[in-house]
Amino acid sequence: MNLKQMAGIEAAKYVKDQMIVGLGTGSTAKYMVDEIGRRVKEENLSIVGVTTSKETERQAKALGIPLKSIDEVPYVDLTIDGADEISADFQGIKGGGAALLFEKIVATYSKKNIWIVDESKLVDKLGKFPLPVEVVPYGSQQLMRLFEEKDFAPSLRQTADGQTLVTDGGHYIIDLHLEEITDPHALGAYLDDLVGVVEHGLFLNIVSTVIVGGTDGPRTIQAVQ
Repeated sequence: MNLKQMAGIEAAKYVKDQMIVGLGTGSTAKYMVDEIGRRVKEENLSIVGVTTSKETERQAKALGIPLKSIDEVPYVDLTIDGADEISADFQGIKGGGAALLFEKIVATYSKKNIWIVDESKLVDKLGKFPLPVEVVPYGSQQLMRLFEEKDFAPSLRQTADGQTLVTDGGHYIIDLHLEEITDPHALGAYLDDLVGVVEHGLFLNIVSTVIVGGTDGPRTIQAVQ
């Protein structure tokens, strides 16, 4: 069993009967969704899933997990999702899979969030992983220019065949190659204020439980409250 699969299966244990569960997106979350699908089928687990991307929606439907959209539920009991980087103080970067907007919406309306990662995602400070910024196409080149002036080393995300990537929400993604983010909260506030920025991949003060797949098995780490 690989490290991502290990973390995904461990996280699925937190899902209980009658829960409304946010289903994350990405390579690690995929294993978690598979395991929840197995429990629905084999253990008669009764839940409602809320997906964070079209990709996860397709996967969950194929597994027979009942689904509702975020607008059809009063709240989400628990969301389990991956992360691209998690700092020592439990702040995160997400959006490598281009689903950051829907992921952040679902996370915001969740009573509890759990992130599942392999050991490589744990860092002291954020920033080595490029920070995704989801932007409206109209004016995106102006934001690119602004980010270049700020020395944020921006790049417009492309698909494998060289086209500009378009998110499930119909937006573009500009990745900022920052190397190290000294003050994530200040950077988040700056990006929030920019016209044309829809959302960014800094997930701050959202999670307190992280499940890490390691060579010695999965371990759960908790933020000090």
